[in-house]
Amino acid sequence: MITRNRGRQIQVALRHLLTLPEKPPILVVDNGSSDTTAEIARAMSSDVTVVALDRNLGCAGRNVGVLQAETPYVAFSDDDSWWAPGALSRAADLFDSAPALGLIASKILVGADERLDPLCQVMAATHLPPNHQDRRRRVGVPVVGFAACGSIVRREAFLEAGGFEHRLGVGGEEHILALDLLRRGWQLAYVEEIVAHHHPSPVRDPALRRRLEARNALWSAWLRRPAASAWAETWRVVKRSFSDPACRAGLVEAITGLSWVLRARDPVPAAIDRQVKMAEKVFHAYYSPSPKNS
Repeated sequence: MITRNRGRQIQVALRHLLTLPEKPPILVVDNGSSDTTAEIARAMSSDVTVVALDRNLGCAGRNVGVLQAETPYVAFSDDDSWWAPGALSRAADLFDSAPALGLIASKILVGADERLDPLCQVMAATHLPPNHQDRRRRVGVPVVGFAACGSIVRREAFLEAGGFEHRLGVGGEEHILALDLLRRGWQLAYVEEIVAHHHPSPVRDPALRRRLEARNALWSAWLRRPAASAWAETWRVVKRSFSDPACRAGLVEAITGLSWVLRARDPVPAAIDRQVKMAEKVFHAYYSPSPKNS
C-alpha cells in the first residue's frame, strides 16, 4: 500500500486487510507524509510494516514496497482500497498454475453500493485475438492495461519490467508498466472472480487527477507507442483540452517534459500496439471521462 497524508482514511483500508483469512504480510510505504499517517499505520497492528520515505515518490513508492517484499506475488492496495476475502489465495493459485502470468487485474467494486468500475467493463469486453503460437496456459481475459489499486503482480515480472516510472506520480501511471510487461512476454489477465473494493477518498482533487491523467497519457504514448499511435493520443488530449481546463493544464505540463520523454522513448513492437488500439476502441465506446468525473 502506498499512502500520503491519509491518516484518517488509511485506518479503514488497513482494518479490512488485517481481517483477511489469508493473513498476508502488509507493507505500507508512506510517501513522505507531513501528518501522522505513518504512526497511525504502525499503531494499527504489529503485522503492519511501515516504510517511511523522506519524499513523495508517487507511484514509484510501490517499487520500494515490492523490493521489500519477500513473497513471490504482491497485491497492491491504495489507502482507500482493499481486497475481498479469498481473493489473494485464489490469485496465488492462478499464478502457480500459469508460470507466464505476470499480472492479474481484478474486478473492482466502487463505493458502498459496489458499482463495477467502468475500466472493468472495458477489460471484460475487450476480446484480443489469441496468439496461436503461444502454447502457454492462459487464465482470465487477456488485457493490455490495469488499475493499480486492484492488481496483483508476480514479483519477478514486476522487477524485470522495471516497476512504475516515478515521474508519473499517481494518475494513469499503469500504462507504461503494462506495455513493458507485455514486451517481455508476460501475460496480463482480467479475472472477474478476484475482487477488490475501492472507496475513493473524499479529499481527492478531481481537477488535479484529470491534469495528471492527461499529462501521463501523453508521456506514456510518446514513451512507448509508435509515432502514429502517439500522435493519435496527442490529438485526443488536445480535443479534450478545449473544454477541460485541467486537461489543458496537463497538456502544457506534458510539453514542458517532452525533452526527457523523447530521450527515453522506446516504442513497443507493432503487434503489441495493435492490441492496445483494439482495447482503446472498446474503452472509448464504454467510458469517455468528462470534466465532472472524479
